Amino acid sequence: MPITTFRTLVATLLLLSAPCVAVAGFKEGLSAYYFGNYATALKEFRPLAEGGQPEAQFYLGVMYYSGKAVPQDYAEAVRWYRAAAEGGYPRAMSNLGWMYSRGKGVRQDYTQALRWYQSAAEKGLAEAQYNLGVMYKEGYGVPKDYTRAHMWFNLAAVNGHEHAYNARLALSKSMTPRQIDDAQNLAKDWKPTGKEACHASSSSIC
Repeated sequence: MPITTFRTLVATLLLLSAPCVAVAGFKEGLSAYYFGNYATALKEFRPLAEGGQPEAQFYLGVMYYSGKAVPQDYAEAVRWYRAAAEGGYPRAMSNLGWMYSRGKGVRQDYTQALRWYQSAAEKGLAEAQYNLGVMYKEGYGVPKDYTRAHMWFNLAAVNGHEHAYNARLALSKSMTPRQIDDAQNLAKDWKPTGKEACHASSSSIC
């Protein structure tokens, strides 16, 4: 076999095996992370994150946010959350929204917070649905809208968010029967978007 052909074959095999290697590396990093072995998790996540894997980018952001195996750095957390969010990862979208809403690592901006919460909520992430309900209830970055707030609290409750049921119940006391009916109809007709759609009971890499 000519050398060039052999090299081409080896390169092709390496490319084909790369996704499997990446998945294995991410799983090892995730296991290390949840067992508290953050140095190993960092070792596994960083090259994957730098290679563009959204899940690894998200967890690297979490590590910078909490200061696990790296100095705590909110701006760096935002950088990795943003990379993962732009890659379509719902949990990163939600976390990025939270960073904007609190002004951590970035200038406080309710409009941006609403944007990222909305993106994650539309994919079915309960945490983002709850936070979006809060935004509509309080009028953060958007005019107050109890009907929309009730809708998002309702969806978050269905998806298992621990505070959403009580939030919906409390909000109902300030709404008319018509508003509640409209909110319930909106929730009933709602459907998650995209193949990445997920909810609270999904896997940890949702």
